[in-house]
Amino acid sequence: MSDPDNLLKDFQLRSTPGRQEVLQIFLKNSYALSHGDIEREMPLDFDRVTLYRTLKTFLDKGLVHKVLDDEGGLKYALCNNNCSTAGHHHNHVHFKCTICGQTSCLEVEIPGIKLPKGYKPVESNLLIQGTCQHCA
Repeated sequence: MSDPDNLLKDFQLRSTPGRQEVLQIFLKNSYALSHGDIEREMPLDFDRVTLYRTLKTFLDKGLVHKVLDDEGGLKYALCNNNCSTAGHHHNHVHFKCTICGQTSCLEVEIPGIKLPKGYKPVESNLLIQGTCQHCA
């Protein structure tokens, strides 16, 4: 497991107790987390607005990426080593288990899709649902 202080430093982020706590939650979970998931694991005195700001900062710096959920929600997952402040550089599949409800990043690239003239892709999301290896 990576050290939160070093990871924050790698992404040119100031290390604060709140950022360390949020990052530690991501590091100990191998699946995507919603704001509510993270909030439940945070100390009771942690401010909800600070959590929103921390997640936005992590997203802007390339430390986490968005994972769309089939229920219209939003989750976050740690990025791989290719992401930075310059942008997110991964185009992978997400898998949601219909039994345990966990959403994981798979090292499977989303196939290229040719869009009609005049359309310019910015982001691709592909969510596959089924049974994960732990629930099968």
